[in-house]
Amino acid sequence: MKRFLTFLLSIVLWPLSMMAWDWSETPTSLTSHSMQLRVGAEFTKKWQNGLALHFGEDLRFDMFDITNGANVGASFNKSYTNLSLSYKNPRFKYIKVDVGYTLKIMGNKDWSNVNKWMRHRAHIGISGSYRYEQWSFSLRERLQTEIRMGSIDQHIATGYYEHNRADLYLRSKVEVAYHAMSKPLKPYIWCEVVNTLNANPLQQKYANNDPTQQGHQYIRRVRSSLGVVWRLTQRSSLDFYYRFNYGYDRDVTLKANSQKLLLTEETSYQHVIGIAYNFGW
Repeated sequence: MKRFLTFLLSIVLWPLSMMAWDWSETPTSLTSHSMQLRVGAEFTKKWQNGLALHFGEDLRFDMFDITNGANVGASFNKSYTNLSLSYKNPRFKYIKVDVGYTLKIMGNKDWSNVNKWMRHRAHIGISGSYRYEQWSFSLRERLQTEIRMGSIDQHIATGYYEHNRADLYLRSKVEVAYHAMSKPLKPYIWCEVVNTLNANPLQQKYANNDPTQQGHQYIRRVRSSLGVVWRLTQRSSLDFYYRFNYGYDRDVTLKANSQKLLLTEETSYQHVIGIAYNFGW
């Protein structure tokens, strides 16, 4: 009986404990407009059984970044070191599966603390493709997780943490490409949508400036790209592209020595010009 009463009391008091935390003020908003230069290279080793090993490096530099009217200036943004393994059945070439790992280095974080500027990312994905004459169509679904290092601040009243230890996303990408017959060129266009799958409960609680509205999961990125692959030799090519990235995120900050929370809604509009070298054997 005592255990039952304790359980019943905890159920009754749980909603009150959820009301113990409060937002420090109306959520602030940050809007940024930026242009980025990206330079990358990828090397692929293929085997006859359908396996392929991919290794790549991607460097990103901000040419300018205007956040709420203030120009942050040019700087090194990020680097991605990628290693992945893919498989495509030689008898059924329409489907490909892949797994991979990425070491992510953040150039705009505190370099005195490795936990601030290093991230680990892993993914598993499946792609379907179909070719009709000179046109090819593909759809890719990728489950991705990004892992934070170091300690994560906890909110005393709710027990929630300021950030997830591992963020989980679903990335959906559709692409159309044209394979020119008379010239070594392949123009393409694609669009990708990135959805959160485990948004922090504090991020979900407050949405659209309404503390009573449940935000749940949300679209974090929408990316589109227009480019052309120029085949140099049978084994190498250059990829020239332009991308536009729309981003939306919710950043929760725990106020020191307080039960107050501060939510910042971040919206970004980014233009990207990039070039990548690809070599396979």
